[in-house]
Parts: sequence; C-alpha cells; structure tokens
Amino acid sequence: MGANRGKKLDLFIGADIQDGWVEVQSERKSTVSDAILEPSKHFLLFKKEKRRGKTVTLVGEFKTPTNDALATLKNLKIKLGCGGAYKEGWMEFQGELKEKIKELLLQEGFRFKNQN
Repeated sequence: MGANRGKKLDLFIGADIQDGWVEVQSERKSTVSDAILEPSKHFLLFKKEKRRGKTVTLVGEFKTPTNDALATLKNLKIKLGCGGAYKEGWMEFQGELKEKIKELLLQEGFRFKNQN
C-alpha cells in the first residue's frame, strides 16, 4: 500500500481518433445571445410563474452587463416595494406586477414584444 503513495496515475480515457471518430469544430450559430445591447434594442417578454403558491413575475431576457442589470433591478425593487432576483438574464419579482414593471422599464428606454 505504501509503495503506490505519491505516484501519479497516467490514465487516458476516451476514443482513439483513428477509430473513425472525427472531432467536429463548428462555430456557434447564435452569437446574439452573448452580445450586449443598449436598452432600446431589447425586446423583453413577461412570464408568470407560481412558486410555493405565490405569483412571481419574470421579465427578460436582458442582454446588458450584469452590473447594469443588477443596478436596474435594485431601482425597480425600491420603486415597486417588492423583492426580486436576477438569474440568467431574467429579472424575477415577487408578486403580479406586470403593468408597473412595464411602465418603469419603458421609462428606462427598454422595449417590449407586441403581445405583452
């Protein structure tokens, strides 16, 4: 047992390239998702979810730097008097606040898709 202590194991796991496997390298087709957009270029959507019996209003998807999105979220939470979070480009607000949120974001220069 003591003889193996401290020795590194050199293991190779995977397919051998000569077995007919080819590594495909292609560019990602959707580069828009990584782009940072100014507020007037956004087309935001609303979603409504129930979590633990309570309504949560989601709005997004934001394509701004995280710091800017968090600052916007903080201002909205203060103006609305509710809790919220920012996760993966979506802002979450506690309660059904679609109309109030939409009004405040329009003032900030954001735009919405027509069905909202």
